[in-house]
Amino acid sequence: MSTPQPPAQARSCPVPHGSPIDSDGPRVPLYAPEFAADPHRFYQEMRRQYGPLAPVELAPGVPATLVIGYSTALRILNDPEHFPADPRTWQKDIPADCPILPLLEWRPMASRCAGAEFVRYRKAITASIDAVDLYALHEIVEGIAVPLINSFCQDGSADLIHQYVFPLVFEVVNSLLGCTPEIGQQVAAGTAALLEGVDAEKGNQMLGEALMKLVMLKRTEPQRDITSMLIQHPAELDDVEVSHHVSQVYGTGIEFQLNLIVNTLLLILTDRRFGSSVLGGNLSSRDALDEVLFNDPPLANLLITYPRQPILVDRVWLPAHQPVVISMAACNNDPAARSGDMAGNRSHLAWGIGQHACPAQSLAYLVAQDAIDQLLDALPEMQAALPDGTPTWRPGPFHRALTALPVTFPPTAPLNPNGALPEPHP
Repeated sequence: MSTPQPPAQARSCPVPHGSPIDSDGPRVPLYAPEFAADPHRFYQEMRRQYGPLAPVELAPGVPATLVIGYSTALRILNDPEHFPADPRTWQKDIPADCPILPLLEWRPMASRCAGAEFVRYRKAITASIDAVDLYALHEIVEGIAVPLINSFCQDGSADLIHQYVFPLVFEVVNSLLGCTPEIGQQVAAGTAALLEGVDAEKGNQMLGEALMKLVMLKRTEPQRDITSMLIQHPAELDDVEVSHHVSQVYGTGIEFQLNLIVNTLLLILTDRRFGSSVLGGNLSSRDALDEVLFNDPPLANLLITYPRQPILVDRVWLPAHQPVVISMAACNNDPAARSGDMAGNRSHLAWGIGQHACPAQSLAYLVAQDAIDQLLDALPEMQAALPDGTPTWRPGPFHRALTALPVTFPPTAPLNPNGALPEPHP
């Protein structure tokens, strides 16, 4: 079988060797539907063509370098002095209507800062997340999952994304942040407008107003939630700083958690190694989660740094202040870093590494595993009902996200409120 070829624009050197000058040569468009449909084919060809660093576009006219070598990624992620996460110099030249600017632009939070700013924000968000009661979170997930399952379990079919996983994740994040139903509805409306792109400016305004309402509420009525913990932290974040951290929990938390749960369910429902083994107890949903985090992480290309000055890495000059994007998906699948049986191996980059590693790993694992186990326990005969048997993926340079996950199953009686199956009639 011949090696698959990416589009013609991928056939050139990323940046000139031996020169700190940026290349105007062709680049691989990560925003294209073709990339979303089969990113691993592109990673394989980029690795063959360029080695560990490849020239890409994050959006039309927005160049970047994609890191697809595991050891190269470790070097960059562990060198924040030369590879800071602050995008302010870069974004000065980016048009205001650039579709990825809202995601990448500077904000007063740890993932967009360096130095003393980073330390201050990182301590605040880490301590606030660490204060979450994991046992109580288990009860929260079950309390949200059971009514959602009951809403469709008698129908014999469902779209798991829209009827189960997204509403579950959204409500869990609302709970973690201490968000009231009224503010949550405004957050949902603003988020929907942003995602649909119909009135993104209005959606952004609605979201900002909702988050500020939440911050004001928690300043006067603090509780044991992430928002209150951020406000009470010794870092003394102001209202704008708190609202941006809350926004990050909503944005990254929902997108990561949604894709992690959905992609793991897809694996369990379509891969014979997992389907019967998870239901039969030979493998756990945690094993399936780890395989997804290794092979198809939910945020595939998102750890982004901006070199302070031109820098030579692996015989390639990286331009100053141009995005250097770590491809967690490509690095995890780097042949130089993989060997033998991967079962139980958690050395992947899906959570990040170094000072920008995800501070919510335990929470994300718990929510994902509980959501999956609740669903599989309730509907053990569930089967994927993908059109033509093929999943469809949302285009985008950063995520690995299905558009839908339709399933069928024998109609089943609703669960009891405590999550148990109903007792059989005598």
